[in-house]
Amino acid sequence: MAQPGFSFKAQMWKRLKKNKGAMFGLVVIVLAVLISLFGYLMAPDNSPNADLQTVEIQAKKPGYTQQFLKIPGFKNSSSENWFSIILFGKQNNYRYLPIAGYSIKADSVLVNKFIDDDTTVVQYYSINQLTFNQPANIQNNFIIKKYWLGTDKFGRDILSRLLIGTRVSLAVGLIAVLISLTLGIILGALAGYYRGWVDEVIMWLVNVTWSIPTLLLVFAITMAMGKGFWQIFIAVGLTMWVSVARLIRGQVMAIKEMEYVQAARALGLRDGRIILRHILPNILGPVLVIAAGNFATAIIVEAGLSFLGIGIQPPQPSWGLMIKENYNFIITHNPLLALIPGFAIMLLVLAFNLLGNGLRDAVDVKE
Repeated sequence: MAQPGFSFKAQMWKRLKKNKGAMFGLVVIVLAVLISLFGYLMAPDNSPNADLQTVEIQAKKPGYTQQFLKIPGFKNSSSENWFSIILFGKQNNYRYLPIAGYSIKADSVLVNKFIDDDTTVVQYYSINQLTFNQPANIQNNFIIKKYWLGTDKFGRDILSRLLIGTRVSLAVGLIAVLISLTLGIILGALAGYYRGWVDEVIMWLVNVTWSIPTLLLVFAITMAMGKGFWQIFIAVGLTMWVSVARLIRGQVMAIKEMEYVQAARALGLRDGRIILRHILPNILGPVLVIAAGNFATAIIVEAGLSFLGIGIQPPQPSWGLMIKENYNFIITHNPLLALIPGFAIMLLVLAFNLLGNGLRDAVDVKE
């Protein structure tokens, strides 16, 4: 029972804080949200989709360091503000040439272009062209990059793509949960409150949807709507509402027999007002629990679909797509290329499951 002077929410939060697993999950989720929002500001490669490719340094192990020569390329005339950089990344106006060394001779730079560990090619570049006629700044054109988690088979920074890919996983989970909760709560509340033929029709739809394998249904929806970013959100969301509807139906059937609901009916309140103001607020706890579980499920489904090639499409980073692009390295010299995004999926799914279990215990008011 709730203690006098404490609201149910305060009691729930107090019980949740005592659950170390749930708090660990909550911390991981908060960190993931911050990374998804500000990933382009944190990533070493903040180009759009972290897609800066350098094929000469493909499949390098974590901690690899490479020197580059910055060669001016296309000059972007449009101004970029901080908001567009946070959302879409920063357009890259330079081409990065991997080098094994360089020397300056008169008005030219002689570089040893890196081909592989045993091969280099000598190339010459004009200092004035590299520095826009400011030869004193030539040293700014030489930079050293460290790839903390290595590079993939296209020479892209694994850490950057991992950070930007967090946004996809959380976005899929969020939108899928919103779709599933919206459909599930509406249909479940109608079925549980009105019963009769309304209940029979809705439960027939639930049973038919539930009888179709989730992955097969997602395949069908994706094929019908096409591959892409938003299509995968809708496809995953439309397959997860049935569990929400069954839960809401059972909760509404139990609560609608309570005395305060009967009193609201006796006062002549409309059914919509009774459902929205008196029934749904009292089943918030179970809704939060199933939302956390559905969030974890959506992340796994999206990763699986991207791995199979019908989810997020390249070059947009996705953890499942990163595993697909690098899984063949598992049995070769660099298995971490595929294992790192796999660990990220496991950690985020574990965090949501731990939080869901903690919420389930926190909303239990039998104590």
